[in-house]
Amino acid sequence: MKKEVLADRYLKMFKSIALGVILSTAGTSAVFAADRPADADNFYRSDKVEVQKVTFKNQYKMNIAGNLYLPKDMDKSKKHAAIIVGHPMGAVKEQSADLYAVKMAERGFVTMSVDLAFWGGSDGQPRNAVAPELYAETFSAAVDYLGTGPFADREKIGAIGICGSGSFAISAAKIDPRLKAVATISMY
Repeated sequence: MKKEVLADRYLKMFKSIALGVILSTAGTSAVFAADRPADADNFYRSDKVEVQKVTFKNQYKMNIAGNLYLPKDMDKSKKHAAIIVGHPMGAVKEQSADLYAVKMAERGFVTMSVDLAFWGGSDGQPRNAVAPELYAETFSAAVDYLGTGPFADREKIGAIGICGSGSFAISAAKIDPRLKAVATISMY
């Protein structure tokens, strides 16, 4: 078989596999990007959760950007367990941390996805710098923010770290006893 024919066959096979993949999380499936207009927002939203964009300072006076998720049916007169969700290295909160935050909020937790210092909506120069100690500090600053707010129980704050944030969440928990639980996903 000629190389061009073989290459064409592999390309067609790859395209059919790529088009056949359906991303699924907790029973919801994503719509193929090819079936949506180029400017369509295909990030998961939930009608069970309200979201607020928040900004708070870390100990170095840098602004940290986050998305706070509150279950719509939660009793706002009580304090609730809370979870901070950190994004993978090379990403921002909207690329995966938001999904985990929304899903955990649907299960009754107060959650907050964060952009690590130097990434996304958070401060820091040069952009996308690698600064593990400041990444861990992002989790501690989020504990400060949640712990002083009206919805989170200070004794029930944990973290989910995705990829690189897995190690940063663990680093934060090692030095910040206010983080009571840590879970990692595909930790790097």
